[in-house]
Amino acid sequence: MHTLAIAAFTLAAGAALAQPLKYPETPKKPVVDSYHGIQVAEDYRWLEDGKDPAVRQWSLAQLQVTRAYLDALPQRAALKERFADILGSSPVRYSAFQQTSGGFFAMKRQPPKNQPMLVMMKSAGDVASERVLLDPNTVDAKATTAIDFFAASLDGRYVAVSLSEKGSEDGSAHVIDASTGKRLTDVVPRVAYPTGGGSIAWDAEATGFYYTRYPQGNERPKEDAHFYQQVWFHKLGTPASADTYVLGKEFPRIAETQLSTTRDGRYLLASVANGDGGEYAFYLRRPDGKWSKVADFADKVRSMSLGFDGRLYALVKGETPRGRILAMPMDNPRLSSAKVVVPEGDAVIQAIAPTATRLYVVYLAGGPSEIRMLDLASGTLRTLPSEPVSSNFIGERLRGDEILVGSSSYLSALAWYRYSPGSDKLERTALAAPSKVSFADAEVVREMALSKDGTRVPVNIILKKGTKRDGSNPLLLSGYGGYGISLQPRFSEGWRVWLDAGGIYAVANLRGGGEFGEAWHLAGNLTKKQAVFDDMIAVAQHLVERGYTGPERLAAIGGSNGGLLMGAILTQRPELFRAIVSAVGIYDMLRVELTPNGAFNVTEFGTIKDRAQFDALYAYSPYHRVKDGTAYPAVLLTSGENDGRVDPYNSRKMAARLQAASSSARPVLLRMSMDTGHGQGTPLRTRVEEEADIYAFLMAQLGMVLP
Repeated sequence: MHTLAIAAFTLAAGAALAQPLKYPETPKKPVVDSYHGIQVAEDYRWLEDGKDPAVRQWSLAQLQVTRAYLDALPQRAALKERFADILGSSPVRYSAFQQTSGGFFAMKRQPPKNQPMLVMMKSAGDVASERVLLDPNTVDAKATTAIDFFAASLDGRYVAVSLSEKGSEDGSAHVIDASTGKRLTDVVPRVAYPTGGGSIAWDAEATGFYYTRYPQGNERPKEDAHFYQQVWFHKLGTPASADTYVLGKEFPRIAETQLSTTRDGRYLLASVANGDGGEYAFYLRRPDGKWSKVADFADKVRSMSLGFDGRLYALVKGETPRGRILAMPMDNPRLSSAKVVVPEGDAVIQAIAPTATRLYVVYLAGGPSEIRMLDLASGTLRTLPSEPVSSNFIGERLRGDEILVGSSSYLSALAWYRYSPGSDKLERTALAAPSKVSFADAEVVREMALSKDGTRVPVNIILKKGTKRDGSNPLLLSGYGGYGISLQPRFSEGWRVWLDAGGIYAVANLRGGGEFGEAWHLAGNLTKKQAVFDDMIAVAQHLVERGYTGPERLAAIGGSNGGLLMGAILTQRPELFRAIVSAVGIYDMLRVELTPNGAFNVTEFGTIKDRAQFDALYAYSPYHRVKDGTAYPAVLLTSGENDGRVDPYNSRKMAARLQAASSSARPVLLRMSMDTGHGQGTPLRTRVEEEADIYAFLMAQLGMVLP
């Protein structure tokens, strides 16, 4: 960009940033609660009631301020155009595969269409035979109806699809005849909700399906409407009111159930999570219709998979925090007498996929992953090829010992390969086209930061080759750190925009995730959650000390549990960051468990009912750690009114508190979306607007120029 243009941008951006913002008037209505004899006061409890007309009016007034600020930024229009081009012309990609005896099913994302479609083809990668079974883009004018998930019958004749609206994830099951694409009259309500999710599995003859069902009518009190998930059976051609109970009366209130069957439908496996903390129980239904509990929550089994060889495979952690794999016969599954087929090793076992004569194991090493294949007869182990610092995962088991392998990295777009042990080759399929966006001029540097207690924390740094480490580079740092979820290398076409404007992007692998096994997860949950924030702060300091950036050029971004992370670092170390973007975040840790999905988080975060856990929650709760007169970074909080995972009142209350407290004159913006939720089901055009807003905000704060 010419010097004159840079000067013009600097003046325009400076004028926009210098204008003092006049926030909507936010009355303080003090409320005091007592926890274990400790008095806790707050002023914005009234903002929790999203149905209150005064709250809605306040939210719209906040949005008006936010829109006026963002729309005035000189690069916002250009960024929208850039993201519309990049995201709107992204290559076709397929996901959520299911192999049946009658064909291969998948979700197809085809920009510029707003929503992914359900398609069927003769075999994996045979896109020439593809037929669209359901296109949500034609269901409503705004394309806000989305497919939550689908399950095809084992013979491929029918598909059950959960549909929800406006990002709510509140799904009802509809049935499609795969031969014609027409919907049957069957509609089953309440099969999915953001709290416990949802799942469907067909019986062997395709006469009906098992599904997760939430309480209906007066079965439970109103406050339990999104809890006590059970397994029921729906027979095709009958009304949902005639469905029958199968399993689940003994499940916990915060059960999250997933269903799967063998390829012949003779065995049905129910995986039941006790909330989000990583505890699972497993129930198996045999061909005679009898159920047996194979493992309880205390057994530390993380996952089970139904093999093609009549055996049930279990991934067990706990005493072996990096995981080991056990096998047992399906007709008599006893964990106590199960055989160890893969002992604990040097890397973390993340996932397993047993086939006819092989066992595929996904291993994780601090973020990057690889796939190893075990010959069940000979015991020989082979590692499938992959590029360094990449993510490798199993998309679907095909026939025999063939599998679909997905692979991506920070610099290479997702590709799907068919792998067969016979040829020992990864054959690229048409299930993911190459990206038009190239990162050939970029590199990935992986370093270790030293956390407060001496723990080494990985950070992956994506930057243009030849970037000088003189402390002047704008840098955007992201992280998550929770639920045992690992941040693996992934490809983001939007990062091209950031790098082109002179930025560096960094991803931290924090405790609370699963990058180094269950011990890594447990080191950052419940009363140890502060370690996650210490790790993120240490990574930020490391990036500054190593000359990648400086505090005035450093920003951070995160969402959901990563939004909690953003709230923690901005209240604990406000001087370390110039700007923070926090999406659908949790901020009030003392009241979050009173929300439907918040109750599911108790096994991960803890509860205010326990004194030690309350002390930990109160110590870091971002909403309660905001201090008047503190010079906070510029903050952009985003939220969706239909979010069933994190109640949007968290963002409303945090925005009000920060706006009243900050002395820096930097903006605190609340971007409320009235027709989205937690992010799932968001139309492509809405994603374009969100990306443009976020990048315009960050670039203005960090003084970046889009070439």
